[in-house]
Amino acid sequence: MVPIKASQCGISFAVKVHPRAKGNAITGVVGDALKLSLTSPPVDGRANAACIDFFAELFAVSRASVTIAAGETSRNKVVRVAGVSEEFIRQKLAAAQGDQH
Repeated sequence: MVPIKASQCGISFAVKVHPRAKGNAITGVVGDALKLSLTSPPVDGRANAACIDFFAELFAVSRASVTIAAGETSRNKVVRVAGVSEEFIRQKLAAAQGDQH
């Protein structure tokens, strides 16, 4: 399981994005980051938008609750989710990773 940090701003965790993949899914762990495959290309912020959409849907929160806290122009990002508990995030991420095996 990747490290998850809780703060007043929300729950954050590291993600390594693989753009132009066949589907949108968490495909594993790379170091301390989730590996996230996205169909969107890394141009004009489309991969960032797809990343936000993916996690908003996974955690059943609004798009406004999910932000990219760091790494907007990098494959390595820090995603922050507001309005949910750390335990909820852990459960959803564990379930999403389990779906891939």
